[in-house]
Amino acid sequence: MVKNLQIFSEESLLKKKAVHSLVSSLKSELKLGISFLSISIIASSELRQLNKKHLKHDYKTDVITFNYSNVKNNIDGEILISFEDAMLNSKKYKVKYGEEILRLIVHGILHLAGYEDNNKKNKAKMKSMENKLINKYNFTLLAGGDRRI
Repeated sequence: MVKNLQIFSEESLLKKKAVHSLVSSLKSELKLGISFLSISIIASSELRQLNKKHLKHDYKTDVITFNYSNVKNNIDGEILISFEDAMLNSKKYKVKYGEEILRLIVHGILHLAGYEDNNKKNKAKMKSMENKLINKYNFTLLAGGDRRI
């Protein structure tokens, strides 16, 4: 179990122990320390409000990260995921809902580890690492098996 990890989900199927295992594996793989990490899976409307209020972006998104750390390779932050947008993404990309949640958690941790997707080159580098980690650490994050939505 990862110390200083808080998980909140409006999606009752999320297996918190599996998320802890995933974060622990990513922590080791990326050689990170974790002072504090909060992962919340919330409604799209709530995420949009936070996106507008804190980032001045008035549009929907599937994931937002807030990085409070000033120390390289040490996470102190939050990952906020829209479960509705994760469901939409799973349909769009023809993957299971749990696989999409996995991808969004990995994506958020990569942002907190310093990866950026603000231009084409950085986005390609981040996507490559994201795919590598998803293939290596393919945890089942939903109880009762996964489901296609």
